Amino acid sequence: MNPPTIQPSLTRYTSHSKGAERQEGDPSDSDSTVVGVRLIVARCEVTYSGRLHAFLPDSTRLLILKDDGSVLVHADAGGYKPLNWMTPPTVIEDGGDVVVVRKRAGRAEDRLEIRLLEVYSDDVHDMGEAAGLEKDGVERDLQLLLADDPTHIAPGLRLVKREWPTEVGPVDLMCRDENDGWIAVEIKRIGTIDAVEQLARYLECIRADPARAACRGYLVAQSIKPQAAALAERRGIDCVEVDLAVLRGEREPELTLFVF
Repeated sequence: MNPPTIQPSLTRYTSHSKGAERQEGDPSDSDSTVVGVRLIVARCEVTYSGRLHAFLPDSTRLLILKDDGSVLVHADAGGYKPLNWMTPPTVIEDGGDVVVVRKRAGRAEDRLEIRLLEVYSDDVHDMGEAAGLEKDGVERDLQLLLADDPTHIAPGLRLVKREWPTEVGPVDLMCRDENDGWIAVEIKRIGTIDAVEQLARYLECIRADPARAACRGYLVAQSIKPQAAALAERRGIDCVEVDLAVLRGEREPELTLFVF
């Protein structure tokens, strides 16, 4: 049995902060955003244009529009990764049966056009204030110990800030090297391909600031999988393995630090 059809909403979201009321606005309003998290299940077509062009034909999908400007397009298959997405800052324009998401990319503009053909559900939820991520066990200990002495990662490294914020989440450590260059450090128990991709997203956001355009990345873990090390090398990311027992002072280092 087909799910019930809901007519596309003509409401626009024009708030700038949590708690603001949802209201209708002028279609020319260029800074509209979603209030809370909006979840839409609909048959839709999705067109992306910008640095490349991509098209998703008519199919039923889950659309997630977040308060921070993030937009994700999911299918039932494919695991947790969206088919298409846009990271903040964005401009979201809701025209009822068409949702347009725009993002500046240098002198160009990325554009995601979602044409709603049949809407099955359309709900908005206020998620409240987000609690910060608290790492448990090994990763937390690694982060604290390396923040206390970043020279275990590379000689001359000094800490600027833990949990340096970016548009897509905080990078574990932001440091400077001996030449005062910026270094972003992501810390994991095990270094995987996903960890490399995560750090690459952080670096893309950090490098958008001209003052940090040359920021380098370090993936630090107790062990790093060979596939992750290979991908990191292609992405220009350094990999460092550390021994937690050495960092804790429980034993002397015995050539247990490796740079790929």
